[in-house]
Amino acid sequence: MTESLEAAAPSPSETRIEVAETCTRMAVHADRREWALLRGLFADKVLLDYTSLNGGDPVRLTPQEIVDAWSATLGGFDATQHLIANHLVQVDGDGAVCTASFQATHRLATSHGAPLWTLGGDYRWELARTGGRWLITTVVMTATWGDGNKDLPAQAAG
Repeated sequence: MTESLEAAAPSPSETRIEVAETCTRMAVHADRREWALLRGLFADKVLLDYTSLNGGDPVRLTPQEIVDAWSATLGGFDATQHLIANHLVQVDGDGAVCTASFQATHRLATSHGAPLWTLGGDYRWELARTGGRWLITTVVMTATWGDGNKDLPAQAAG
């Protein structure tokens, strides 16, 4: 019997795990300040929609522009922790959509106000399989609740 040199296609379950892990890695790499690894998760252009938190309009950015913006904001905190749970993944060929709940805690020692700001809600990612890897093409964050010092992001960026 001849062995195939091509790797077997991943099963539907393996594919869903790969998609969910890519989305989870976005949070992990941001919290660990692993900017190069974070940049590698994104397609050439990504639609970011954080309008539920910041207002305005969704923006289309390069991976480097995302990392520059997030490192400037998240990098100003003493620590952040983005917990991602309840992943639901739908795969259609080389495209996928993943939704998940999140809770994001941001810590910054400050002389005025509480040192924590926590936000919760849902993420929706769209991904494309490119070169055998799943890359994020769209990120939609929908904040549904918040608690603590909502002024911390402005202080961290300053």
